[in-house]
Amino acid sequence: MPDVGEGLTEAEILSWLVKPGDTVTDGQVVCEVETAKAAVELPIPFNGTVSDLHFGEGTTVDVGTAIITVDTDPGAGPAAAPQAPADAPAAEPADDGDEEAQPAKREPVLVGYGVAASSTKRRPRKQPASAAAAAPPAPAEPAEASARAAQQAVQGELNGTGHPPAAQPSVPAQGGEQRDGGRPLAKPPVRKLAKDLGVDLALIVPTGPDGVVTRDDVHAAASAGQPTAQPPAAPQPAEQGSSRTAASQAPAVEPQSLTAIRERRVPVKGVRKATAAAMVGSAFTAPHVTEFVTIDVTRTMKLVKRLKEDPEMAGLRVNPLLLVAKALLVAIRRNPDVNASWDEANQEIVYKDYVNLGIAAATPRGLIVPNIKDAHTKTLPELSTALSDLVSTAREGKTSPADMQAGTVTITNVGVFGVDTGTPILNPGESAILAFGAIKDQPWVHKGEVKPRKVTTLALSFDHRLVDGELGSRVLADVAAVLEHPKRLITWT
Repeated sequence: MPDVGEGLTEAEILSWLVKPGDTVTDGQVVCEVETAKAAVELPIPFNGTVSDLHFGEGTTVDVGTAIITVDTDPGAGPAAAPQAPADAPAAEPADDGDEEAQPAKREPVLVGYGVAASSTKRRPRKQPASAAAAAPPAPAEPAEASARAAQQAVQGELNGTGHPPAAQPSVPAQGGEQRDGGRPLAKPPVRKLAKDLGVDLALIVPTGPDGVVTRDDVHAAASAGQPTAQPPAAPQPAEQGSSRTAASQAPAVEPQSLTAIRERRVPVKGVRKATAAAMVGSAFTAPHVTEFVTIDVTRTMKLVKRLKEDPEMAGLRVNPLLLVAKALLVAIRRNPDVNASWDEANQEIVYKDYVNLGIAAATPRGLIVPNIKDAHTKTLPELSTALSDLVSTAREGKTSPADMQAGTVTITNVGVFGVDTGTPILNPGESAILAFGAIKDQPWVHKGEVKPRKVTTLALSFDHRLVDGELGSRVLADVAAVLEHPKRLITWT
């Protein structure tokens, strides 16, 4: 797993584009991974044949861990993995008495710093299979054996055979280890769900990869009426030839189990995990102040209409957000001290002579904030093109980590959801964020008369450590003035 972005320590494998036995060439994309910032395609840095995929789709892998083995010389025999998965059994060391560690080597990769060669640290030798087979099995607890017998009798009644279901074969765990004693494969949250619902994992036919029991499997078993787990005390024996007695003794699902069936749990990872950490850090580090202003943007909306008809803007996306972005850039030029960041380590305020304008974008993977580099240097058509490309790339999930770094100020367009405004939280490392609300027809006093006008509300949140009330108010007032009288885009630039 390469280092695909600054500060990233892990990534989730979204999909494999190859399988064992496929031939790959240098530069060919073999898988897509999701980091805390973006979805990234990973190319292979050499030619060869895929020998093994060490992790399945949906697995989160640490940076530097081998995820695929490629045989670069198929005629010389099977390739050895540069590093075995963390849960794979260790190979038996040769009895040569040499226990000295060999220096680690790194395999070449196209992205990042490479992966380390397999570690020379040996695991403790496992007990031979023959010795394990010779050991007598531990006797089962009487209560547990009785409960399992009753459950099997009930399951036989449910499947219409009158006989307990056949035992499921042991399924290899990821990495090649066999589950101990035929214990069903399931993640801890799934085991807890099964326990809450009283479902026996051993009686479920798994549908997950590599024979793993999923949450859907547990819910399906509970909905189908699989018997709940028996209490520790041994149940009363059922009459011979009748399995309905055991079925009638199975306790009903408790109310809290019914509640769990109607709930859905999703692991916190990827963009959502990064967003949560960033927002908590920002909210409890920078003292936020938010100011609001409601303005008449009728003239701006008329300008948007005229620009759409302008031949020089033909084929470009022209909308109110474009003019809001331009208005904010004008306000920053007039009040450059707002374009700064707080350096806590050095106790310094960093004033920036460039504007990397962030645009908050809602995507299927969550909210991300890519930014337009050097937005202050762009003309209106160039800014329109950059905005269009930024939004399209974000919605496709192809935004790169570099596009989301080094932002200086952000706009969040909550108006597209019909929201009047909000109190946005600063993007970490930035000093200000502007919320642009919905544009609505409202009664407005215009030239001494009440008339219907296009009205919206702006909200500016800023870091009060480096932006005081006066500076923040001037910035917001300038944005409002440009949107109320768009001709100031000419007179103020």
